Amino acid sequence: MKFKIIEKTKLWFIIPACIITIGLLFFIIRGFNLDIEFAGGTMMQINIGQEFDARSDIEPIVREITGDTNPQVQKVSGAGGDQQVSIKVKELSSEQAVELYEAIAEKYGLDTETNANLIEQGSISPTISSEMKKTATTAITVAVILMLVYITIRFRDWRFGLSSIAALVHDVLIVLAMYAIFRIPINNNFIAAMLTIVGYSINDTIVIFDRVRENRRYYRSNQLNELGNVSVSQSIGRSVNTSITTIIMVLLLFLLGVQSVRWFAFPLMIGFIAGTYSSICIATPVWVLLNKLGRKQTSTPSKAKKA
Repeated sequence: MKFKIIEKTKLWFIIPACIITIGLLFFIIRGFNLDIEFAGGTMMQINIGQEFDARSDIEPIVREITGDTNPQVQKVSGAGGDQQVSIKVKELSSEQAVELYEAIAEKYGLDTETNANLIEQGSISPTISSEMKKTATTAITVAVILMLVYITIRFRDWRFGLSSIAALVHDVLIVLAMYAIFRIPINNNFIAAMLTIVGYSINDTIVIFDRVRENRRYYRSNQLNELGNVSVSQSIGRSVNTSITTIIMVLLLFLLGVQSVRWFAFPLMIGFIAGTYSSICIATPVWVLLNKLGRKQTSTPSKAKKA
């Protein structure tokens, strides 16, 4: 079965453009949801003095009062064996800190006049410095440039490399849009998720480009649409099936994992879907467009000379 992918290039480009535009609007209005590692925050350690479950008992209270969608709530033991809870959230005002302590104190019958059960409270600085952010950005940029060079050399055509990078940029922008729209916390998982998505997407794109390269010998230079459609059709089953099996596993992580795992699994699912989409509907159409543009540029001077 041959799919007519190239003929609907405008549609394939419009769909992600709309998603990216919506994400950009959310970013302008609300910005990204920077987690403690990037923005710093407030730390509180409270002696509960009795058995409790940090996830089901304390975390809902912290979420409700602070509005932090990804608080770090952990059960710890004090020097005397007391049952304590460590809470790390985004920066709180003094009023919010008091309200949080009083809510927990009310639930467990703790002292609210002298705050004797409040072991420690203070601000915490970002663990990911601006230097580390700069290094991570540099590393990703260098990786993209090296991939561009490698693909260009492997396929002996710079258009393959440029098309692959266009697909990667698409994937990154779609995931960033999802981070802005759904207020997904940007933390250490963000860097790992992005690198995973980029690696997955480029592998899928190269598989399809291998088919394009092998099929070029059977088509003339004016049959680019047919070449693109046949190559994608021959690879689409493999790409979709591989993506489905991968997404199923990540979906299970999202459904069964703890909150921090869910915030890692969700953008991975979006990235894998975006990577499959870009490999099929972005990379090859961009390659066809670049080749058509090259043909027009080479044919125009010859016509002018003939005239």
